[in-house]
Amino acid sequence: MSEPITQEKQYSITSYIIRFILVSVILVITSYLTTGFSIVGLWSILLAAAAIIVLDYLAERIIKIDASPFGKGIKGFIISVVILYLVQFIVPNMNVTIIGAIFASIVIGILDAIIPGKAM
Repeated sequence: MSEPITQEKQYSITSYIIRFILVSVILVITSYLTTGFSIVGLWSILLAAAAIIVLDYLAERIIKIDASPFGKGIKGFIISVVILYLVQFIVPNMNVTIIGAIFASIVIGILDAIIPGKAM
């Protein structure tokens, strides 16, 4: 008898690589479209993408809320803003204001809806 596939078992290394690439592309697009949100340099973009994925994963596991901007309504949106704001303290060459994090979260939410797959 086989055990049911849980959500934890569904994530493979391939899905995390795809998610990493999507988050990196979304960060570049967002930094061009959003005032108060800037990230410069390939390594900073890659580090920011990794940090966002880790913080998103921790938020999902600890708080049990999807941290995508439109994942769970206003709670997911606020968590997304907080994650974007906090990542600037981890990543060099990344500057985010509170207003920038709010606008970036909106842009990321829109791009997340357009681009297939779960980015954030």
